Amino acid sequence: MSSVIAGSVPRMMSSSMRAGTISTVRGMATATSEPARPANSPRMKKFKIYRWNPDEPTSKPSMQDFEVDLNECGPMMLDAIIKIKNEQDATLTFRRSCREGICGSCAMNINGTNTLACLCRIDTDLTQTTKVYPLPHMFVVKDLVPDLTQFYKQYKSIKPYLQRKDYPEDGKENLQSIEDRKKLDGLYECILCACCSTSCPSYWWNQSEYLGPAILLQTYRWLADSRDQATEERKLALENSMSLYRCHTIMNCSRTCPKGLNPGLAIAQIKKSMAL
Repeated sequence: MSSVIAGSVPRMMSSSMRAGTISTVRGMATATSEPARPANSPRMKKFKIYRWNPDEPTSKPSMQDFEVDLNECGPMMLDAIIKIKNEQDATLTFRRSCREGICGSCAMNINGTNTLACLCRIDTDLTQTTKVYPLPHMFVVKDLVPDLTQFYKQYKSIKPYLQRKDYPEDGKENLQSIEDRKKLDGLYECILCACCSTSCPSYWWNQSEYLGPAILLQTYRWLADSRDQATEERKLALENSMSLYRCHTIMNCSRTCPKGLNPGLAIAQIKKSMAL
């Protein structure tokens, strides 16, 4: 018999044979497809969310259960959390702002991964419970809100702004070639959500002295900028055993970055420039 395109019925078959074949194929398709669900039946998804209230210091942190009908909720985790706060428990506390993966406010740990709630899709498997925690190994202000005081203090310490000793004579822009500008790709997009730093064991253990992946990526962003003239001062600030060299290339930072950046590579580039 001549070759047959997958899914088609050969012309050489009789009409009865073709009908039987088509019936068989349709039967197989029905058997393997998802069971039909009534159009308006609720799709209840269970969420377990970390709760802790500083106004009740004697109460231990706990996980609270909530259920959300996915038919009445947006597709992202932030949609579900906002719905829970609006309709079930107004005391639930979390950070959020832009809802577009730009501000970094809604960073949290969802099912064991640090990510942005506004970019994380809800797992539609109704048999699985989604667990939500604040960013790990950080002091908690309340519920899903971590204390980022130390994180921002470290960011301030690297002087994250253009430093120059002289300026253009015309008083206008500090010009940069297209090639030099491309060196900043993968660096300037960092939104300081702290997902990478709080996924790093070296940062967990040495948070008071090790700058962490996010801050070191920001450091390299200025070291790589051809317009900046404080390269030596920036490198000198890293000349110790803790600020930079506590990185052990575990690479959790690059795996978890919700913006797809590579802090591990940036840290390697800093170490390379320090050695040279």
